[in-house]
Amino acid sequence: MGARIDKIVTSGTFQLDGGSWEVDNNVWLVGDDSEVLVIDPAHDATAIHRAVGDRRLTAIACTHGHNDHVNAAPELAELTGAPILLHPEDRVLWNMTHPDRKPDELLVEGEVLTVAGTSLRVMHTPGHAPGAVCLYVPELNALFSGDTLFQGGPGATGRSYSDFDTIIESIRDRLLVLPPEVRVYTGHGDGTTIGDEAPHLEEWIKRGH
Repeated sequence: MGARIDKIVTSGTFQLDGGSWEVDNNVWLVGDDSEVLVIDPAHDATAIHRAVGDRRLTAIACTHGHNDHVNAAPELAELTGAPILLHPEDRVLWNMTHPDRKPDELLVEGEVLTVAGTSLRVMHTPGHAPGAVCLYVPELNALFSGDTLFQGGPGATGRSYSDFDTIIESIRDRLLVLPPEVRVYTGHGDGTTIGDEAPHLEEWIKRGH
């Protein structure tokens, strides 16, 4: 039996540029009955630890450094002994939340993470954040997009360290070239597919967000 995808939703606040917003985050678990990888440990380390259960947690992968995607990472690492992974260009955002705790390992373009015999390929997709990444899992027909691509368009680019033209380039050149049937597992809200989003690229460019 191969890896499966599980989700829990945690709630808390997203804080940046002096603002604070209440958010629900999707926390993804990829693995089998013996080992699992967590993507975007948000808000509630205890709930995520409970979802991991008695499985070995191989890694804690952060798609980007915004506080609502990393705020439970150190506590979860402490509970499980698993390493925290983050792209180096998002250390500036990570440090706003965890100035005294470094990530353990780097997530870099082309790297392959393996859990339960399943490969997750790291794709650097800047724009929402400079070190934003997506994780592509061909075997599961899945893309974990963080806050880069949502149902209905790109992630927000109106705050510090983000850029609309850059996120459009990432989505166009890296994500929309994937097979149309690939399911997109997003950082917030409902998922989508590459095929459902691809026809709308020009609309997003025209509206500017």
